Amino acid sequence: MRGMMMQFPLTLTHILERGGHIFPAVEIASRLPLMADSCATPQSYSPAEFHRYTYREFYGRARQVTAALRRAGLRPGDRVGTLMWNHYAHLESYFGIPAAGGVTHTLNLRLHPDELTYIINHAEDRFLIVDDVLLPLLAQFRTNIKPERVIVVHHNPRAAGDDHEDYEDFIRGAGECAYAELDENDAAALCYTSGTTGKPKGVLYSHRALALHSLALCLADSFAISMNDTVLPAMSMFHANAWGVPFASIMAGSRLLLPSRYVDAESLLNLLEAEQVTFSGGVPTVWSAVAEMLERHPGRWKLRSEGVRIVIAGSACPESLIRRLDQHGIRIMQPWGLTETSPIATVSLLKPSMQRLDRDEQYRLRAHQGMPVPFVELRVIDDADRQCPWDGEAMGEVQVRGPWIAERYYQRPDEDEKWTADGWFRTGDVATINAEGFIHIVDRTKDLIKSGGEWISSVDVENAIVGHPAVREAAVIAVPHPKWAERPLAAIVLRDGARLDVENLRSFLLQRFAKWQLPDDFVVVDELPHTSTGKLLKTELRKRFAEWHWKAAAGN
Repeated sequence: MRGMMMQFPLTLTHILERGGHIFPAVEIASRLPLMADSCATPQSYSPAEFHRYTYREFYGRARQVTAALRRAGLRPGDRVGTLMWNHYAHLESYFGIPAAGGVTHTLNLRLHPDELTYIINHAEDRFLIVDDVLLPLLAQFRTNIKPERVIVVHHNPRAAGDDHEDYEDFIRGAGECAYAELDENDAAALCYTSGTTGKPKGVLYSHRALALHSLALCLADSFAISMNDTVLPAMSMFHANAWGVPFASIMAGSRLLLPSRYVDAESLLNLLEAEQVTFSGGVPTVWSAVAEMLERHPGRWKLRSEGVRIVIAGSACPESLIRRLDQHGIRIMQPWGLTETSPIATVSLLKPSMQRLDRDEQYRLRAHQGMPVPFVELRVIDDADRQCPWDGEAMGEVQVRGPWIAERYYQRPDEDEKWTADGWFRTGDVATINAEGFIHIVDRTKDLIKSGGEWISSVDVENAIVGHPAVREAAVIAVPHPKWAERPLAAIVLRDGARLDVENLRSFLLQRFAKWQLPDDFVVVDELPHTSTGKLLKTELRKRFAEWHWKAAAGN
């Protein structure tokens, strides 16, 4: 017997309609991506540098985008590329393009022009919407791509010779908006993986997946995004849909604060204070810089007395960073996921029974990636293709499935081996799972270090190293070794004014690791290479140190 419920499609248009009609007076504030000579300093906080309007106005303009695209001949499934920072026009595209039946293809503006060329051509973007400050980037590969129209959002006075089609002109007078006829399984957004190995791969999100993912982010035991929040997405809107936060914020009716390109520590702290932000998120390097700024200038910023909730993802958040930010009323929760998982698959929040544990154990668990959010299922599979026991010790690859997990890549049948025969996605992340259902990401499969037949987690060692007061950032890689096959080498960025005392650092690490697990050598570097989304680029480090000459015998 079938149930007797309405067949009501889960589409982004319903989120847009809810925002416009239920929360019309709520504010959306965007810092504008101005030219360098248009603002005093990047860290300044000037009301003149902000665009402010209400949900009612946002709703009307998003619908204008829909009408303009349909008037321009957009066909169902056509891709519209967006080369923009985090601001109001990008948010309008998030909803206006899918409502017209198109697919919002967020372009990673930090990629090399050759990669952007490949991605745009592979996606066959029919239209492009671009920030004026990014026109110099577009000019580097414009002749290699073939969009029908390029529409420019002008935040600054037009430069001489700028004859591009203007965004405001494009949406003005578009006529009555009529949404496309949408099925919840129709494509709504497209995002490409960062391509650390091989060509970037496209993940094509459906309306249904984004709607369900948004609901999950609003759950109390998830991000708990609500109408009581002022939300500051410090993660890029071109990176996995800013982790779904803009969609969830509009659904919930949150006051939304978009920082444009200004996500340095001082700019973020100015925004957190002036706008009394309750919820934010970003990659660990961003919030590590915030912690350092707060420690360097105690009392300078007055954040909310009730505290600020922060999600840190993109790479593992060190326990030491969670402790440091706690001291300033910034409470960290760590989710985990990938572009292929929309991206949130797990969230690390302590269960009631864990509140009775001692503080050190609570911090240790908060540094885990946590338990799966509702409707996401995961398993940890060892090298023998067996499920690992929930003992917190056995390691294996995390595999996931659920309603917002990709079932294949966009036009990449050569990558089908990333899915198991029974329909689970192979994440490539190695983890343990404990009796509480908490996963702890140990490493990427390609980044594990096998020394003398024993596995060493580069992530665990890195996170311990950055707990040392002299260290700002660290990366641990495997380097070939004549005796042990490979051994760990640590590349370290020191804090300002700090000096490396190797023996002191070794003693510090021996509190948590056996001697054979420690890096044999430590090398100080000015900076570490990162992907365009803030992850450590260990492939580059492995190339740089491939011929490393060990100073001492390993494993003594």
